[in-house]
Amino acid sequence: VQLQASGGGLVQAGGSLRLSCTASGRTLSVYGMGWFRQAPGKEREFVASISGSGGSTAYADSVKGRFTISRDNAKNTVYLQMNSLKPEDTAVYYCAADRDGTWRVRSPTFAYDYWGQGTLVTVSS
Repeated sequence: VQLQASGGGLVQAGGSLRLSCTASGRTLSVYGMGWFRQAPGKEREFVASISGSGGSTAYADSVKGRFTISRDNAKNTVYLQMNSLKPEDTAVYYCAADRDGTWRVRSPTFAYDYWGQGTLVTVSS
């Protein structure tokens, strides 16, 4: 499966962005999906995940209450709505697919089998 992330950009602190991740090659509904981010000089970290069924979600503590992950399996697309953005949210955001995530959510990077190319989010203070 090929993943294409989009929607990044430059936004002021307190603003909002919505990232999209569109899949091609196979229906997305069988995959758990995750969003990760990597800031300069830092390791890639978990942001949010959603099961293939859409019934389960998980968030990193740093984004709880501000970010929302959702999916539209009919459009083969997963979204990350980011509100109340902070400068520390600045990073390249990646979407990823987990072949074993139809009914569960997972956070480790090694659990994910396919990765998109990343989209840059920059939050200015």
